[in-house]
Amino acid sequence: MNNVWNRIRQNRWLSIGLVAALVFVLWLVFGRGDGNNAQANLQTETAARGNLTATIGATGTVRAAQSAALTWKTSGTVEEVSVQVGDRVQAGDQLARLESGSLPQTVILAQADLESARDQLEAFYDSYGAQGLAQAQQALANARDALDAAQRRVNYLGSPATDEKIDQAYANLILAEQQLENAQDDFENYANRPQDDYLRASAQSRLSQAQASYDAAERTYNALVSPAGDIELSIAQADLAVAQAQLEQAQEDLDEIVDGPTQDAIAAAESRVTAAEATLAQAWIEAPFNGVVTDAYPTGGDLVSTGTLAFQVDDLDNLLVDIEVSEVDVNRLAAGQTAYLVFDAVPDKEYQGEVVAVALAGTVQQGAVNFRVTVQLTDADDQVRPGMTAAVNIVVTELQDVLLVPNRAVRVRDGQRVVYILQNGQQQPVVIQLGASSDSYSEVLSGDLQAGDSIILNPAFYPAEGPPQGFGGGGGDLP
Repeated sequence: MNNVWNRIRQNRWLSIGLVAALVFVLWLVFGRGDGNNAQANLQTETAARGNLTATIGATGTVRAAQSAALTWKTSGTVEEVSVQVGDRVQAGDQLARLESGSLPQTVILAQADLESARDQLEAFYDSYGAQGLAQAQQALANARDALDAAQRRVNYLGSPATDEKIDQAYANLILAEQQLENAQDDFENYANRPQDDYLRASAQSRLSQAQASYDAAERTYNALVSPAGDIELSIAQADLAVAQAQLEQAQEDLDEIVDGPTQDAIAAAESRVTAAEATLAQAWIEAPFNGVVTDAYPTGGDLVSTGTLAFQVDDLDNLLVDIEVSEVDVNRLAAGQTAYLVFDAVPDKEYQGEVVAVALAGTVQQGAVNFRVTVQLTDADDQVRPGMTAAVNIVVTELQDVLLVPNRAVRVRDGQRVVYILQNGQQQPVVIQLGASSDSYSEVLSGDLQAGDSIILNPAFYPAEGPPQGFGGGGGDLP
């Protein structure tokens, strides 16, 4: 019995040994085979120098640089439509007009107001011409004469007369009286002749002059012998003040004409013309800028009212695309950068553009801050239309002849970016520092990586942590 048991124990240990040996053999065969298979499944790419183009991409909608929806400013019946969809128009072109008889009274009367306003405006400009200058100079001279006369009157009334002046004034009065009598006697000789007789007319003229001289001499004598009272002197002083003010105003008027009209004076003079033109212009619709009629609604005979949509005009020669860019990328963008655009509506064709504006303030959309970037198409054709969706890639970096690594090969190890290279059949980590990136490749700024090294794209036994943050969009070109 003991012999049987001993045999069984010996056989058990023999079995365990056989199993252990079998496991060791299998490990040698299959374990080493798995390692060879893993080694054989490694994907590699040779490190090389090449060109790198880094871009930032987004989508946006095409719009015209200028766009206007034109509406009627008054009511009436459409008389004529001069354009149709697709026509090019120039700023100021008349697109459609209303029948004059169907217009409101204010618009009809605006024509007469316009003519009157233009006449007044012409007179305003004439007042600054040669005729206006001559009139202002004559007015200034008259004002000076009036001031001198007023000053003499005040001086005269304010100073007592001497005996010598009184005697002289009396002598002048006697002489004037004698001349008046002589003129009267002379006129009596011709009084019965016809009124158109030359001799009678000459005598009549001499009589009138003699009478005026006598009246003046009498007033002067009476004023000397009867000094003016306080009331008369006050009136003379008031007349002097008025004459002074009139002289100052005449001088200002002359200076204004010499200097020419001010902008405020011109605006005031032209305001009535502008108002009449604006009222009259309600009878038609004009193109506000150079562009293309992209929509047209009226036809002859239509009854329209204020606010009725008439035309859509767009500047199709200057097309823009607005895109939203993340705050992470906005500081890499600037006006003047090149952009490439593709459209679903225009397959197999790429267009070029240029960044023309980058917003300085962002907007929050679903918790993310985005900035508006405007791109202008530089080679747009008739196939590109406002409203189309465009995929835009803006070139932010273009590098020539730099060492590149595939982004899929980059790993993060101990906080550093590394790639694994295949060296003597072994995987060796190489620490690198990256610069600009595209969708596929990144620039190597520093590290022990050399052109020609075999970079492992799927290193074995190491976790694939993905490319480091900060890779941009676009493509890199290898030589």
